[in-house]
Amino acid sequence: MSNGSRLLAVVLAAATVALVTIGTLWPSKSAAAFASGAQFTTSAGTPEAAVRTLGEQIRANSYGRAYEALANKGEFSEQQFHRDLTSGWPDLRTYATLSDFQVQPLHATDSEASVRLKMQWSTVVGPSISTRELHLVRNGSKWQIEWPIQKEPVVPPQVIPVNYLRWDVINRGSADDWGANDVEAPHVRIVDMHPVQRAEGLVLLGELLNEDVIPAYVSVSATLLSKDQKVIDTEGSFDNISHQLLPKQVTPFLIRFPNVTLSQVGSVRMTPFSTLISASADPVIEIQDEKLTPAPDASLTGQLVNQSGQIANVAHVMGTFYDQSGQVVWVGDQYVDHALLPGTPIAFNIHIPEDLARKVSSQRTVVATYSFGGAQ
Repeated sequence: MSNGSRLLAVVLAAATVALVTIGTLWPSKSAAAFASGAQFTTSAGTPEAAVRTLGEQIRANSYGRAYEALANKGEFSEQQFHRDLTSGWPDLRTYATLSDFQVQPLHATDSEASVRLKMQWSTVVGPSISTRELHLVRNGSKWQIEWPIQKEPVVPPQVIPVNYLRWDVINRGSADDWGANDVEAPHVRIVDMHPVQRAEGLVLLGELLNEDVIPAYVSVSATLLSKDQKVIDTEGSFDNISHQLLPKQVTPFLIRFPNVTLSQVGSVRMTPFSTLISASADPVIEIQDEKLTPAPDASLTGQLVNQSGQIANVAHVMGTFYDQSGQVVWVGDQYVDHALLPGTPIAFNIHIPEDLARKVSSQRTVVATYSFGGAQ
């Protein structure tokens, strides 16, 4: 497992322990109500009320009650319903909780209705949004939901030959006399950087190049100095960067300085970091059907296809957007909350701020993946 995978695994584990501890010490009223056997005040007198009740049951992890109220529960099992919402493979959705949801009526007659359920999940890397279009049927005085189950793809048994590059690192042991140092850290270089003023504060955009012949685990920090050379603030890129870079690869980075304006800044001191790591060029993730949608609803969409035999539990998609002169205009990203199974497309959607989207002429997309324990 690479340093990047270890880092994410530690973050996931720590966040999971924290969430479990918080839930134990300060359980929500809804969770306590279900644990004590108390019932929510439920209503299915209107389509919106039925969907709202379903959302509350999902938020309280009461999947059994939610399943029993479905009109089409005979088409799938309760376990399949649960896995449809929380994922069947270890990924970001596995560790997520439903923090909020919105109900939007779309169409209704006396006997059937359509309602959109927009769910916001809290994950260890931020919010994740999923939307379901629900069809409802009237049964007497109540409305029942027909849940649109998304069947899990079946990966057939197969042998996938691999011929990817791999770099292993052998460090000097305590008893070895190899001199004072181990292998020199990879040479990395910032190839572009400029500030962008946003409503929430100052943002530094740029790109970092691994110009060496060995893989590197990279990061970038920036220190803002005032016009009299006093330190204003120091921040790092953290997850707005692809940390593992193979030889000659480039990653975008984005560093946020909340509540800082460009007029306060006299100069910027950039510091790139690099560490030699073991790495491989697998899994290979192909990007298909990329589409750049212009303003007003600007976005970069596409599909990720895992072309290897190794399951990628977490995928981080980063888009770098350039103007006509080739300067970086914006860096956007999205964590895909479902695992990438071999040969199974997963969609992504990266939002682009409307005012900056009008300057975008081209883009480049990179994908970083993290796997837990190798092939599942």
